Amino acid sequence: MRFFITSASMTTKQSKDNYILLVEDNEDDIALTRRALEKTNFKSNVVVAHDGQEAIDFLFEKDADSESNLPIVMLLDLNMPKIGGLEVLRRLRSDERTKNLPIVVLTTSDEQNDISESYNLGANSYIQKPLDMNDFFVAIQDLQSYWMKHNTPPPTYY
Repeated sequence: MRFFITSASMTTKQSKDNYILLVEDNEDDIALTRRALEKTNFKSNVVVAHDGQEAIDFLFEKDADSESNLPIVMLLDLNMPKIGGLEVLRRLRSDERTKNLPIVVLTTSDEQNDISESYNLGANSYIQKPLDMNDFFVAIQDLQSYWMKHNTPPPTYY
């Protein structure tokens, strides 16, 4: 497992208040997402899982037995090696610990089947990655603003 943590320095299971879990296999998209968050003066941590299996392993580690270890939001790509985003959604929504985890699908796919299935499996939002870098930055900054500043997380997060 290779979790990549940015912003404040920490180990995998130290205090992760208000962290984002980015599940993304494309290094360019990871770098763009990090850069967009930095432009908003994002002060929390970003944990990167490079495929669906890493995300599941990270969330279900043996000491991750309470919602207090969960991210404030997960940004989830659909097309990844090992375990794809739809299967990640299916597994997270079927587990009591992660059924309320806010999940934003952030993907290049504009396929109606992917959109429908994402929402059917419990995605909170579906955003197609903008191709233009400036539009991508705006989308990430809007996501950060909404999920980290304006959204009230489920009561189990308190």
